[in-house]
Amino acid sequence: MPHELSKQYDPAAIEPRWAEFWLKERLFSAPTPAPGEPLRGVFTILLPPPNITGRLHMGHMLEHTQMDLYVRWQRMRGATALWVPGTDHASIATQMLLERQLASEGISRKQLGREKFIERAWKWRDEYGTAIISQMERIGDTVDWDRLYFTMDEPRSHAVREVFVRMWEDGLIYRGRYIVNWCPRCGTAISDLEVAHEDIQGKLYEIRYPLADGSGSITVATTRPETMLGDTAVAVNPNDERYRSMHGKMIRLPLMNREIPIILDELAQPEFGTGAVKVTPAHDPNDYQAGLRHKLPEIDVMDETARMNQNAGPYAGLDRFEARDRVVNDLRDLGLLVAIKDHTIPLGHCSRCKTVVEPRLSTQWFVAVNKTPKQGGPTMAERARDAVLGDKPAIRIVPDNNRTIYLNWMENLYDWCISRQLWWGHRVPAWHCADCHEITVERTDPTKCAHCGSAKIEQDTDVLDTWYSSGMLPFTVFGWPEKTRDLQLFYPTTLLITGFDILFFWMARMILMSCYCMADHKQDAEAKRSSGYADATNDTVPFRNVYIHALVRDADRQKMSKTKGNVIDPLEVNDRFGTDAVRFTLASMAAPGTDIAFSESRIEGYRAFANKIWNAARFLFMNIDKAQESGAWSLAEWGKSRGAGAPARVDAQSASGLPGFDATLLEDRWILSRFNRAAEDVNRALEEFRFHEAALIVYHFFWDEFCD
Repeated sequence: MPHELSKQYDPAAIEPRWAEFWLKERLFSAPTPAPGEPLRGVFTILLPPPNITGRLHMGHMLEHTQMDLYVRWQRMRGATALWVPGTDHASIATQMLLERQLASEGISRKQLGREKFIERAWKWRDEYGTAIISQMERIGDTVDWDRLYFTMDEPRSHAVREVFVRMWEDGLIYRGRYIVNWCPRCGTAISDLEVAHEDIQGKLYEIRYPLADGSGSITVATTRPETMLGDTAVAVNPNDERYRSMHGKMIRLPLMNREIPIILDELAQPEFGTGAVKVTPAHDPNDYQAGLRHKLPEIDVMDETARMNQNAGPYAGLDRFEARDRVVNDLRDLGLLVAIKDHTIPLGHCSRCKTVVEPRLSTQWFVAVNKTPKQGGPTMAERARDAVLGDKPAIRIVPDNNRTIYLNWMENLYDWCISRQLWWGHRVPAWHCADCHEITVERTDPTKCAHCGSAKIEQDTDVLDTWYSSGMLPFTVFGWPEKTRDLQLFYPTTLLITGFDILFFWMARMILMSCYCMADHKQDAEAKRSSGYADATNDTVPFRNVYIHALVRDADRQKMSKTKGNVIDPLEVNDRFGTDAVRFTLASMAAPGTDIAFSESRIEGYRAFANKIWNAARFLFMNIDKAQESGAWSLAEWGKSRGAGAPARVDAQSASGLPGFDATLLEDRWILSRFNRAAEDVNRALEEFRFHEAALIVYHFFWDEFCD
């Protein structure tokens, strides 16, 4: 029957149909090879799980293009290639979205209650939280949909609890008070990485603090005068001669009528402001450390909504910025405001809701990353550092400059705050006793205190940081803590492709968690050989290679943002130009370490390339049909005569031995040699993550040599 292709390439008529066919036929499910089954190699890659609140953006499109290209390439080479998809519960983002919905209905989360709120969150997730999965299906991502997970499904929840209990038993998880970044809008602690800093033009306030003995005063400089209500000292540098006569004296704190000491501490830098600084241990991380050094009281003057609390005296109930204005005015009336100067401030905002973050002393759960475990061995930070060290590291990071950045971050790593004051997420598996005030942490919900036997126990109200649970995915997606065949074969994964923006959010967390939790993981020799890692010495790492992809910017190289109005919707672009054209455009511009200036004019050029492929196929089919109609050649007979075991590589020698094909002509041998050279060059480029080179090799071979 003659082949019939329309004259015009129309991706809208082709791509959805084939994407649906691939999905229906489960073409990309990777069955677990049985023991003893011959393997040519194993390739495993995890999809960075998108938030259930998310939609595909251009960054996703680039990332998915590169991952899909790699996994298809590995399948072509005969490997058992597995691309594992999943979605993340996204505690802060999901809860913020649901609270907005509730507000539109005139109710609050607390009015609804925790249990009803969680029920609503699951309902929302079931109805709307898989939109990004549908978008991935639409663009033809060749993931193994049979292995689709959700970070709060039962297997992942079981694994998260097991890790928490093990780390608690190993002395690596503790509960304590520390200064955290607090978002008053989200009502939770957030990590340093979730704070977006922006330099703004602020003010530096110089305030005169009278000495308690009436002999004079000292002038301090601060950018946050409202926090002076919680001051417990004033610091001067011990080497600052200007204040030597004030060493050991007391100050009467303005507005609060409370005596506080002058302390000697290098917290005060002579070149900053007046050289004297107020010390507020409950509201500044540096002040907190100074407070520990000098055993100062910690007075918290704000509540969780950043309103002044009862410790703020007459300012109680005011919003922090209202309190600032009132404090400044009152100081002016008392003649204690010396000066207000312009000053550039690196102001931190919550990356989710954009609210100004408040440093706040709070009781939280922490992972002690620099502590030796009770069971012995290196610290978590040491394991994670060692994984990327050496000439042949267990983990290779590309581009290489990211390895230096990673190591610098790891060398200066603080204990990791893993608790969040939210309701949606993995609840901390710890119970507090009302009688002995001890904490019980167990694998199953306890009915009594493990220390005194009291039944008066209540579960901790916090949930775990999303990055704590997602940091376990390289092993929990394969059935850990059970010793499954999947875990044996597919762990460590082969490659991680991700963006620089989550280098420390996710990549570093996965290395920390995996190198600790998988310390006893050993692949057998057969599994190692089949995976291509016969010389591997570290089976604990989550992945062997990391590729940090570029940032997709607009045509003027500006970062895409809704505020600037320059965001490009990849699905809308796909509908107009076709997914293949968009993907090829991104691949052709994806040089390592170089951001992509994305423009529709480039897509138009590669849409023309897709059309060229279409026309070439039409030309071939047309001539095949003519040959078959004339009886000169039969595709069916050629296929039968070729039989099983025909050479995968097409060259002049092997092709000349195929029935119906004679490569004795110079031009045939030439094009086959060019084809094999192109294949070799593409393989080499992809091995070095040079996507742009691979794309251009394919483009020029097909257009300039094959078609010409």
